[in-house]
Order: sequence, then structure tokens, then C-alpha cells
Amino acid sequence: MSIAAAQKRSFSTVLWDYLTTVDHKKVAHLYLFGGGFFFLLGGIEALIIRIQLIKPMNDVVSAGLYNEMFTMHGTTMIFLAAMPLILALMNAAMPLQIGARDVAFPFLNALGVWLFIFGGILLNLSWFLGGAPDAGWTSYVPLATDSASHGVDFYVLGLQIAGAGTLMSGINFLATIVNMRAPGMTYMRMPLFTWTTFITSTLILFAFPALTIGLFLLMFDRMFGSAFFDAALGGNAIIWEHLFWIFGHPEVYILILPIFGVFSEVFATFSKKRLFGYTAMVFATMLIAFLGFMVWAHHMFTVGLGPMANSIFAVATMAIAVPTGIKIFNWLATMWGGSIKINSAMLWSLGFIPTFTIGGMTGVMLGSAVADYQYHDTYFVVAHFHYVIVGGTVFGIFAGLHYWWPKMFGRILNETLGQITFWVFFIGFHLTFFIQHFLGLMGMPRRYWVFLEGQELDLGNLISTIGAFLMGVGVIVFLYNVVVTAIKGEKAAADPWDGRTLEWSIPSPPPFYNFKQVPLVRGLDALWIEKTEGNRQMTPGEPLDDIHMPNGSIMPFLMSLGFFVAGIGFIYQTDHKLWFLALYGGMAFALGTMVVRSLKDDLGYYVKKEELEREAK
Repeated sequence: MSIAAAQKRSFSTVLWDYLTTVDHKKVAHLYLFGGGFFFLLGGIEALIIRIQLIKPMNDVVSAGLYNEMFTMHGTTMIFLAAMPLILALMNAAMPLQIGARDVAFPFLNALGVWLFIFGGILLNLSWFLGGAPDAGWTSYVPLATDSASHGVDFYVLGLQIAGAGTLMSGINFLATIVNMRAPGMTYMRMPLFTWTTFITSTLILFAFPALTIGLFLLMFDRMFGSAFFDAALGGNAIIWEHLFWIFGHPEVYILILPIFGVFSEVFATFSKKRLFGYTAMVFATMLIAFLGFMVWAHHMFTVGLGPMANSIFAVATMAIAVPTGIKIFNWLATMWGGSIKINSAMLWSLGFIPTFTIGGMTGVMLGSAVADYQYHDTYFVVAHFHYVIVGGTVFGIFAGLHYWWPKMFGRILNETLGQITFWVFFIGFHLTFFIQHFLGLMGMPRRYWVFLEGQELDLGNLISTIGAFLMGVGVIVFLYNVVVTAIKGEKAAADPWDGRTLEWSIPSPPPFYNFKQVPLVRGLDALWIEKTEGNRQMTPGEPLDDIHMPNGSIMPFLMSLGFFVAGIGFIYQTDHKLWFLALYGGMAFALGTMVVRSLKDDLGYYVKKEELEREAK
């Protein structure tokens, strides 16, 4: 494909383009569109939960449907919204930040996003095919093994397929950062968002296999008569809790560490200062990741692990506050004395600091084993969790989208609408969740369908529901902003924020080959160094030459489709043997596409030097 051909693609080819793309920037779009859709779905489920709890003894939804709602809300938001939206930011920014022309394995990158999309579709098909999962997002056994409908089976297969895509992305990003950095970009010259992507990918590499194993065991218990978790037959239900939380607690840091990278970029750019304490920030990120991986059992204080285990995990959990505090003080020091510009991205970042600090403080409270016996499974836990995940991850995703939107789509999001989105969502968020701390301390248990009259829980729940609707209004304003910007938004220059890192040295949106010549990196904040020396562009790290690019392929889509069909076969083969046709057919199709891919020589193509020179004129 030539540059000219790329520029002349008509609208009618866009769909095929996205189905076959292996370009990391378009893969980022797919993650954004997919994750955004599931974010809306999870948000609607949250609103239904809050409508049910708006008053005592409400009966808008049945108890069974309520179980399905909170199960799907948690599962959707964690696995199908937050994770892919973070992967969208990683795909959009990280390769550009290190001066790479693509990720290490473009085909694998495309396979990862299609596995996520088909896994998400499979999970949500459960709403239309006999009932959604109803054992909570943690799917604790024996609730999960005893659940009568196929809902938990959809949970197992949907997450297994989507999780495989995430694991592939983690491996791909690690290989990309290790092998494809521009000349001169040593590890300690990498932007902090790239560092957090690297460390998060390492966490994915070690955490997701635990989930995969747990889901396989649960699948065999439910579908093939094994008894890994059945105590009556010699199994042990606690194994599931260990496996889930060995994955589940690092997952919290998989969600938040990249966001720390986003905030670091935003604070440095809009304070016109180098990030304060860069080295400390890198090592603090490593320490948070290590401790975050080792403290899974603090989710199990009430299981009965014993005082010694509880004490060790309590101390280790509370120790995470130290490196996290280092980060917060360094962000404040970055802004101190800086030339600060307040815009939408900065507002989300500033709003994050007090919000996440509250979430961190309540995390230390929950980390105390003694106090946890009181807080366990109450709305205090719900409030803490949302202060960390929404106040951290969702705020960070909005900050990242406002920051990198010009680079991703070539247009700047409307600033007025951006600030309205922030204030409406921010106020709604604190109305929703701050009061839930007190509801929890007053004894309101989580996951309950109704609460009774006369328990003094009415006002708190009413305020919480009003806040949830305000958050919904904030999201609607953001969607309106996206549409308005797409139709008549301001076109973005290559460097609209006067940025410091390499992604701002190339046009917005970037050409499909990213860098005409791979840049030479001479220090941290590579672009800023060139600017301070009066250079109008990056110093090339190589002579102008032909550029090798990968071919697009429909195979990732087809492989994922095969696993999707096989997943449906796995779920329903317990009902009738004819479903084995779908199981074996889907697996054969997926494996067949793998064989075709393995046997076919696909050497990519070259963008010729002459064509690059013509484009420059």
C-alpha cells in the first residue's frame, strides 16, 4: 500500500479497513469504541441498581435480575470497559512515545482486540439466551458452581476469550518496549506513561494466568463433572478465592498504574516543567506493582487464614501507601512554581488527587485485618472500591482522552463541553459514593436487593442515586462533545499542547508509518530538549530510507470468530450433543485459520524512499 493509496481510501472501505487493520493506532480506535460501548452498558446497569435502591423495599427489578445486574455491572466495567480503554491509550500513545513505527507483533495486537470484542459480545449474549451471570463479579464458589442457569458459563467462556486478548497485549507491549525504542532512548529516558505501560504489562503477564487457570477449573466443574471446588467430593472452595485474588488484586494496579503515567504526562505538560522526581516515580511504580501483586489475601481476612497470615498481609497492604504517597507529592511538586494551564485534561488530573487520596486512606483502613471484620461486605467497601477505580482509573481515562484525542483523531475536543463534563461528573461521583462510606458504617450490606424502612438508610441511598444520574449526564455531555468535535471540531496541529515527548513531534493524526525517520533521543523529554535548543523538529536517528510495514489481515477477526462459536458450543453442549458441532466446528475453524497463517508467507511491504521524499515536498 502506498502513501497516496492510503490517503485516497473512500468511506465505503472504512469498515473493511478496521476489520483487517494491524496498525496500532486503529487498534487503539477499536479498543476505544469497544470499551466505550461496554462502559455505557455497565453504566446503564449501574443506574438500574441505583433506581432499585432509591427507596426502601423497592420492587422495580426482581431479586434474581438484581443479582444479574450487579454481577454484570462489575464484570463489564472491570474487564470490558476499564481494561480496553486503558489498552486504547497504550496503543495510541506508547509506540509513538518511544519512537517506534509499530508494535513488535502487529498481527497479535489485532488478534488481541478482536478476542476482547468477541469475548465481550459472548458474555453479554447471556442477557438474551437464558440469563446473565448472577454470582457476583468475583464469581465465588459454591454460588458459581450451583448457579442453575447458563449465566456463569457465559462468564467463564467470555472472560477466557477476552482475557487471552489482554494477555497477548501485555506480551506485545513488553516486546515492543524492550526491542523497539528509538536510538538513544535508554530505559531512564522513557516517558513515565511508557514506564507504567511496561510495568503494567509485566503484571498482566504474571496475573492473568491465575485467572485463566481458575476459569478452566470452574469450567470443568460446571461442564464436565469435575470437583475442584466441591468440598463434598474432596475439593476446596477457598482455592477459587486464592486464584481469583492472585489475579484480582494485581488487576487493581493493572488498572491504576497506567493512569499514574497519564497524570504524570498531563501534569508535566500543562505545568511547563519536567516531572519532579522522575527516578523516584519509576521506582515507586515498580514497588507499588510488586507489593500490589503480593497482598491478594487481604481480600480474605474473614476466611480464617489465621492471625499470622492476616498480620503479614495487613502490613504489606498498608506499606503500599508509601510509594503511592511519593507519587502524589511528586505531582504536587511538579506543579509547584510551574506555569500551570487549567484545561479539561488538567481538571480531571487535579480532581484525581483528593479523590484518590480518600480512596487510598480507606484502603489503609480496609488493610487493617481487625477493622476489616467490621467493614467487610458493607457499602464501605463499595465506596472505597469506586473511589479507587472511578476516582482513579475513570478520571485518568477522561484525562488521557482529552490529552491524546488530537493525536488520535486530528481534532481537539471542545474545551467548554469538556469542563462541563468534568464538573457534572465530579459532583455526581462524590454525591454517589462519599455517602456510601457512612451507609456501610451504619451496617448496610453490599449486594442486597432491598433495604428495610426505619434503618435510617433512606436519605443516603436517595442522594447516592441522584449522584449516579448526574454522572450519567456527564457522560452524555462527553458523547455530545465527541459528536460536535467530529463534525466541526478545531483541527489539531502536530503539537497543540506544546508537549515534551515524541508523539507531539509528528502530525496529528500520525501517518500510518508514524515516523518518516526514527528520531534520535538525547535525554528525558526528548522533544522539549530539541525545542530549548531552537530546533524545529527532532534530529533524525537514521538516514531517510525505505520503510517496512506489515500487511493487513482478516485472520485475527476470523480466529476470534472461531473461538466465539466454540465458546457457545462449550456452553450448550451440556444441553444437547448437537452443540458439539458448534464446539468442534468453531475450534476447527480457529485452528484452521492459525494453520493458514502459519503456512502463508506474509513479508509485508515497503514504503519507498522516493515516495517519502515526494510527500515531503
